[in-house]
Amino acid sequence: MKTRQQRRRPAVAAAAALALAGVVLAPVAAQAEDGTEILTNPTFDGTMDPWWVAGGVEFTESEDGTWCGVVPGGGNQWDVIVGQGGVPVVAGDTYTLSVAASASPEASARVVVPDPETDWPPLYYADITLRADGQIFTEAFDVAAGADSEVQLQLGGNAEDFELCLDQVSLLTGGQVEEYEPETGPRMRVNQVGYLPDGPKNATLVTDATSPVAWELRDADDAAVAAGETTPRGTDPSAGLNVHTIDFSGVEATGSGFVLAADGEESYPFEISSTVYDQLRADSLGIYYTQRSGEEIVPVEVDGEQLKTEYARPAGHVSEFGGDDVNQGDLNVPCLPPEGAVDDNGNAQLGADDHYGENGWVCPEGYTVDGTGGWYDAGDHGKYVVNSGISVYQLLSAYERTLHADVVTDGALGDSTLVIPERDNGVPDILDEVRHNLDWMLRMQVPDGVEMTIDGEEYDAGGLVHHKLHDIAWTGLNLLPGEDPMPRYVHRPSTAATLNLAAAAAQGARLYAEYDQAYADDLLAAARRAWDAASAHPDIIAPDTNSLDPNPGGGPYNDAGLGDEFYWAAAQLFLTTGEDEYADAVLSSPYHVGGADEDIWRATGFDWGFTAAAARLDLATVPSDLPGRDDVVASVIEGADRHVATQEAEPFGQAYHPGDYDWGSNHQILNNAVIIATAFDLTGDERYRDAALETFDYVLGRNALNNSYVKGYGTQFSENMHNRWMASADRLPPHPDGMMAGGPNSAIQDPVAQEKLQGCAPQFCYIDDVGSWSTNEMTINWNAPLGWFASWAADMADDGGEVVTDACMAELTVHSDWGSGFHATVRVTAGDAPLSGWTTSFDLGQARLANGWNATFGVSGSRVTASDAGWNGTLAQGGSTEYGFVGNGAAPSSLPVACTAR
Repeated sequence: MKTRQQRRRPAVAAAAALALAGVVLAPVAAQAEDGTEILTNPTFDGTMDPWWVAGGVEFTESEDGTWCGVVPGGGNQWDVIVGQGGVPVVAGDTYTLSVAASASPEASARVVVPDPETDWPPLYYADITLRADGQIFTEAFDVAAGADSEVQLQLGGNAEDFELCLDQVSLLTGGQVEEYEPETGPRMRVNQVGYLPDGPKNATLVTDATSPVAWELRDADDAAVAAGETTPRGTDPSAGLNVHTIDFSGVEATGSGFVLAADGEESYPFEISSTVYDQLRADSLGIYYTQRSGEEIVPVEVDGEQLKTEYARPAGHVSEFGGDDVNQGDLNVPCLPPEGAVDDNGNAQLGADDHYGENGWVCPEGYTVDGTGGWYDAGDHGKYVVNSGISVYQLLSAYERTLHADVVTDGALGDSTLVIPERDNGVPDILDEVRHNLDWMLRMQVPDGVEMTIDGEEYDAGGLVHHKLHDIAWTGLNLLPGEDPMPRYVHRPSTAATLNLAAAAAQGARLYAEYDQAYADDLLAAARRAWDAASAHPDIIAPDTNSLDPNPGGGPYNDAGLGDEFYWAAAQLFLTTGEDEYADAVLSSPYHVGGADEDIWRATGFDWGFTAAAARLDLATVPSDLPGRDDVVASVIEGADRHVATQEAEPFGQAYHPGDYDWGSNHQILNNAVIIATAFDLTGDERYRDAALETFDYVLGRNALNNSYVKGYGTQFSENMHNRWMASADRLPPHPDGMMAGGPNSAIQDPVAQEKLQGCAPQFCYIDDVGSWSTNEMTINWNAPLGWFASWAADMADDGGEVVTDACMAELTVHSDWGSGFHATVRVTAGDAPLSGWTTSFDLGQARLANGWNATFGVSGSRVTASDAGWNGTLAQGGSTEYGFVGNGAAPSSLPVACTAR
């Protein structure tokens, strides 16, 4: 299976669009001592010669000796270039490049020394911001390959016209290249947001010491609250650091401003509070409003105050395709033509024949799609059904969990809990937000009766779903959605996209029914149509278009293995309808328990490319009469046990050890934590609660870089995520608090990471730079597990240590024993107070659970947990209920049963 790392492999033009302006013109930072000037006329003395200009800009000399001209807005960065050719550079040598120029209004630019042997990467480039005060940018760089090259100042792609005045562009031999050293702050790594009062509290100390060292916890008044000794853990290969760990879980004090001190270091401050995750729950789910396509983003009034004012922007992509609007909208979008199309500047781009093969996809004449709405996928302007599908699933799952789990904060995901315009309409805000994207997914479904040619065969494509919608080529920098000038097209339907709609719409149908039955009916009808279409056409593969097209304008989301999507869609349709057709599809899937591919618990979690876990988790947590459901629950607990073992072995506490870190590692870490958290929901076992919460510490600062990967959370946090239309220039909105960066990626595919991070240990393969799209991008599917988990973590404050071990009693009786098996019942009795829920646990030794009834069972090795089935969870004082099970093997001679009640 191809992973998300194939999403972008740009040629020079495409890559120029990808890295956003991130270097501000500043006083000289590097100088070449006694360097020799390589360029001719670097100071533009009386003439522009021999500099050439592409893009039609006319420069004239001003009174101060600078050369000025008006650069048009729009287009791509490389549409306007001031350059000089015949520039010899020698492999292994160092050079210093300087630019002195001004722009009014402020504008972005890129300075490039191309490599004539390849489109990308160049021998050198830097993204700079040109300002009215004419600051100087200077940087030294090494050259990897000798060439007769050029120096280019690329100026296009800005939102509006600006006046540029050139004073100097210089290239000197020599200079001192500054080695990149990440700022890691104090050697004490903590969860910079904080800890729950009754939750695990752990930290990691980076130190050369090999023996335990003393630590102290201090409060905001610098008073000692607790003390102890560290536990040496040796060298962590994922970080390349010698580390110790600290466990201060026994601390009961609460408040803000706590710090841990050891080995001469003091941590960043943190809280210990039951509300430590409440705002993160709202913010992590609230970022989707600012990702909306086709809708003006406006301030939202909350309690008389206007919020989100800094994110206001015009609606993007709402016009008719091919009209006179600068912004080419998503209304009546045509199919990508077989022969290709041109971009906004008339440059030819590849078409459907190039992407899908000759006769691989032909739409009927005049066919268009209303592709308005939805969420922009990431930092670009594309929209993709498969990434939407997994994101919708996880947000709906966060809400659905509140309907079935025991530990839930009442109303936390209800109406008026997010800052969105739909507040106060009687519908949970999270459902309002998800509906915006579900509606777009419905529009991507092909109507019945539409004949298409796909892979050489012509047939009714009704029910199939278009894979994606995006620009014909990559857009430029600093470009709000409403400024995007590129023509946009829908791409070929795929079986993967069709099954994503089937799964997401079926899940939505059961959750929206309480609030809008007609909409729920529409969702279920679309899900059924999608299932039938995918079943009829099970192998319409989405190819890796980015390896076929040097400037595709969007990611491929290619996936050749679709059995996991069939399993997921069948599971959601069964859970909503209970129908035999879908139950049979679940039970016969190789990804189901007992199937050939039943082991779905991967070290890298789950995502849009592998959705089997999404099916298994819901089959375990959403009530149903699926045969063998106890085995499904047991399998989730088994998967959680695997991740807990990893978490307990990691000195930074994360449930993640794949070796090299993968693209979007942060969301993989969180999805492993979701599996562990689900095991807690199923069993009430505090070991799962603690392991999941401790994993969260990594994302929020307890990591090698001492960085919280969530914007606005912690002392040192990511805030320069890769994005074309957020925070890359002063005029653009900031990244919203609660937005998560992708995180360390050992493959370091982008030029910024390749320049700065060569040889990095996995946890260090990250840089908070807008140009680092392989380590620092944001996406809707990476924030989805953050939203799910932050909501769960906030709920854990309500767990509050309220598990009472003496409020109920359980007694097991073996009724029959035939040597190879036995039948037993367990009677649960309430103590001196009524019960609203109970959990029992016992160890079967060499025996194993075969099946059970009247309880929800979980199995981890020989350990069995059994919780009430809902209907028998409420017991009056002294009241009793009973459940039973059959075991394989000899019955133990003595079988004590622990009982806990909430």
